[in-house]
Amino acid sequence: MQTRAYAAQSSTAALAPHTIERREPGDRDVAIDILYCGVCHSDLHAARGEWDGIRYPCVPGHEIVGQVSAVGRGISRLSPGAIVAVGCMVDSCRACEACKLGLEQYCDGPHGFTQTYNGWVKGGGENTYGGYSRTIVVDEHFVLTVKHGAQQLAAVAPLLCAGITTWSPLRHWEAGPGKTVGVVGIGGLGHMALKLARALEAHVVAFTTSPAKGKEALKLGADEVVVSTNTSDLAKRAGTFDFILDTVSASHDLDAYIKLLKRDGTLSLVGAPATPHPSPAIFDLLLRRRSIAGSAIGGIPETQEMLDFCAARNIVSDIEMIAMADIEKAYARLLRGDVRYRFVIDMQTLTG
Repeated sequence: MQTRAYAAQSSTAALAPHTIERREPGDRDVAIDILYCGVCHSDLHAARGEWDGIRYPCVPGHEIVGQVSAVGRGISRLSPGAIVAVGCMVDSCRACEACKLGLEQYCDGPHGFTQTYNGWVKGGGENTYGGYSRTIVVDEHFVLTVKHGAQQLAAVAPLLCAGITTWSPLRHWEAGPGKTVGVVGIGGLGHMALKLARALEAHVVAFTTSPAKGKEALKLGADEVVVSTNTSDLAKRAGTFDFILDTVSASHDLDAYIKLLKRDGTLSLVGAPATPHPSPAIFDLLLRRRSIAGSAIGGIPETQEMLDFCAARNIVSDIEMIAMADIEKAYARLLRGDVRYRFVIDMQTLTG
């Protein structure tokens, strides 16, 4: 079935109206009318062809909140009218060890997980198209339920990427009472990390290169703010952190943060810089058994856990709503860091 969308036809073309084909719902499929779609920096990278393997036309969008319009005959847990969400994945092998553990983002099947957009359907052939569209059809397994109120739904959308990308490492490294947790960077990811770490009852320290963001960080949930260019302030905190979550997507020196970790502390990276970080000093790792780790989005069970946790505590992203036709303006502002903290598209503005 045909649906309207916004697509980039090449790496140099602006996103513009386009018609795409969605499959007819099968027995285990859910058809969704998209209400809101968050704008992730990954959308910009993909539309501009800045990553390998981008295929055109490219319809970005993997922070989707919508309303069920139809369900397959084999589905009983969802019905038309339900408010649901779709994140960064729409399929995986579901047979490997990772998938069986609910860690579909680390699928070891022959094709890995299928991305919501720019993903090979079943490993080849058809491209996947994302949430910059009026409708989407998704396997039931990858459809999440939303318990937030109707007035919060737009601000729920970024939880499907920014929320789960920070929630997963916070949970894995057991951020909580009695733990001192650092968050590096106060942007789309970092602002959610501050909110979530605070809600998990950790002692939260925000690191920023911008002193002007200090008051914002405290409002978002930080107990303390450290300007990371202040070397004497960093030195005072050496060896005091259980866990540091680094959300910065630009290449930077990791040594300053490694020194802040306690014995057995971990620095987890979730930002993806275009160029590698400088190699860290090995002795800062060896002498206190510190670790540098990475984390990718989150599995379906933990994404549902995160959504339920946020609904129970009234947590959403800080957003600015835009019309679909203003996506290129939003991309330009995103490049300048001119958003607090996520753009969300009102998909009712995609007409035709």
